[in-house]
Amino acid sequence: MPRRLALLALLSVLSLAATGRAQELDQAVAGLEATYGKVNDLRAEFTQAAHNRSLGQDIKAEGTVYLKKGGKMRWDYKSPSPQQIVSDGSSLWVYTPELNQVNKGSAPKALAGPAGSFLAGLGRVRDQFTVRFLDPASKVDASGRPVLDLTPKNPTPLLTRLVLTVDPKDSIVRQAVLYDQFQNTVTMTFTKVTVNAGLADSLFAFTPPPGAAVVPLEPR
Repeated sequence: MPRRLALLALLSVLSLAATGRAQELDQAVAGLEATYGKVNDLRAEFTQAAHNRSLGQDIKAEGTVYLKKGGKMRWDYKSPSPQQIVSDGSSLWVYTPELNQVNKGSAPKALAGPAGSFLAGLGRVRDQFTVRFLDPASKVDASGRPVLDLTPKNPTPLLTRLVLTVDPKDSIVRQAVLYDQFQNTVTMTFTKVTVNAGLADSLFAFTPPPGAAVVPLEPR
């Protein structure tokens, strides 16, 4: 085969391979957006591992999370110590029983940005993120789940990168790794995921316990 034809053939193969990768990425993202676009509420068990890069420390936690469109969320931490983070879409409360303290703030302000509304954000991934496979040469993990590397189009100090591991069967996120500006990470692993169970709005209401100190979430 003449050299020019050989180069043309090679370029054609590379072009087809790149097109195939783009199609696979488009399919993974489209599946994620379609699934979360239809999710009104979600409940899951979670484990969390927060890694402080400069200190080389890992802090583990676990609990149950409830999410509902409209900025509603509830994170019930069971370990290492009980804590609740609750938002009704308007106000955000962080209750720490061992301190008998409630931090209260504005939910829209506290949850602003691509990490703020998990359901809404994943329903329109490409609007807020630039997306690629974490490893283009090996697009799935050992369990055969696509791993997507998302870069926010408008990064914040608390979120400069997001890596999602997606179940190919239902396009539900099974793991999310959040990076901040210092490359500290929070890895969230989700199990026993239930969607559209009809979670009541009362689940996302919070009343400070009697005697608890209520302080602003953000300094005045």
